[in-house]
Amino acid sequence: MEKEYIGVGVIGLGVVAGQVSKVLHEREEFLSAQLGFPLKLKKVKVLPQDMSRPLAKLLPEGVLTTDEDDFFNTPGLDIVVEAIGGEYPAFNLLSRGLKMGKCVVTSNKEVIAKHAPELVKLARENNTGLRCEASVGGGIPLISPFQYDLAANHINGIYAIINGTTNYILTRMAKEGMDFETALKQAQSLGYAEANPSNDIEGTDAVYKLAIMASINFQCKVKPEDIYREGISRLTSRDFCYADELGFNIKLLAITKPGNGQIEARVHPVFLPKDEWLAKVDGVFNAVLVEGDLVGPVLFQGQGAGALATSSAVVADVLAAAQDIHLEVGNRMRWNMDNPLGVKPMSDILTRYYLRMTVTDSPGVLALIARVLGDHNISISSVIQKETDEENLTAEIVIMTHPAKEASVQQALVELGGLDKVKDINNFVRVGI
Repeated sequence: MEKEYIGVGVIGLGVVAGQVSKVLHEREEFLSAQLGFPLKLKKVKVLPQDMSRPLAKLLPEGVLTTDEDDFFNTPGLDIVVEAIGGEYPAFNLLSRGLKMGKCVVTSNKEVIAKHAPELVKLARENNTGLRCEASVGGGIPLISPFQYDLAANHINGIYAIINGTTNYILTRMAKEGMDFETALKQAQSLGYAEANPSNDIEGTDAVYKLAIMASINFQCKVKPEDIYREGISRLTSRDFCYADELGFNIKLLAITKPGNGQIEARVHPVFLPKDEWLAKVDGVFNAVLVEGDLVGPVLFQGQGAGALATSSAVVADVLAAAQDIHLEVGNRMRWNMDNPLGVKPMSDILTRYYLRMTVTDSPGVLALIARVLGDHNISISSVIQKETDEENLTAEIVIMTHPAKEASVQQALVELGGLDKVKDINNFVRVGI
């Protein structure tokens, strides 16, 4: 028997959840026309303090509830949308919806990154759907292309600028010569960074998103804790000056690619040649470069965050779920996570390196450094020495290496740091993808 309508419930009334409720209510006629059958906002689960929000007064009478049981037992509720963020209680709420046979839609990257196996299992057991397009890339379509449009390809690599906050900070440091703290404060003043920005600037947000992309593309389970993570707080304006002189931009990249029965999965700053696509992505924009063996390189770019962009992806998932329910399709997920691929240890990664250090301004220092690097099978591509402190008799040198193994570089840095003639290892950054 054909349903009279598809009913939607939204959990939360925050920035994203509030915008989703607003779109579902104000565009009900438009969205229903898109589907060819009625779609109705049935219930919105809020906290008591949310009842006084301006948006609460714009929603239809009787839609708001502060009671979880009342929400889940609403007659005609087919789709549950969760957009409150955080691991708990979001995971419990999504689980409850799936156990009741309701299709669930979430923008919650942390829950999907940490609990996808359990949620996928529940969805299959109850023949219902789990959709999470907005959990990666906000308004940029990524999950659906990964699962369907690019399914014929062996994915050779994914390289992503997937956090708008860090990309904005790095852009300001590169273009205006700001130091990190100044750029961060500007990002906070403009609303691009949270009051506590650690999840963004230390790479945690990007790790969650990379875990999801890697798990979906390689049909395996990549845990956030398996991913190497390094943020942007060690970068200084001097690193950007040298990067520019050498023909590079600096970006925080999330990288995953397969090889020899393992996959790489890592998040860290990277020196990118200025003529590469990702090197040109500035401000709060996100971009994901996917390399398929059939389609070649494909670039997805757009606003990766914000209420409007994220609500676009969430509502698109709602429409897709409504279509599945209307056609009695049930579960259509292509996410098995049974591939035995493991994550390659960071120590085995092979790439080039930028090294910046302060040394004594005396003969033989470079030869000493070159010997240490050579002992660890690290060859030098180029050397720059510009800054000399005549008062302290020190100089700053920058070394670019040829490809070397991460473990060797780390061992060499420890040995260099123990030399009397090396006063400080100021920074090191990986080069290229």
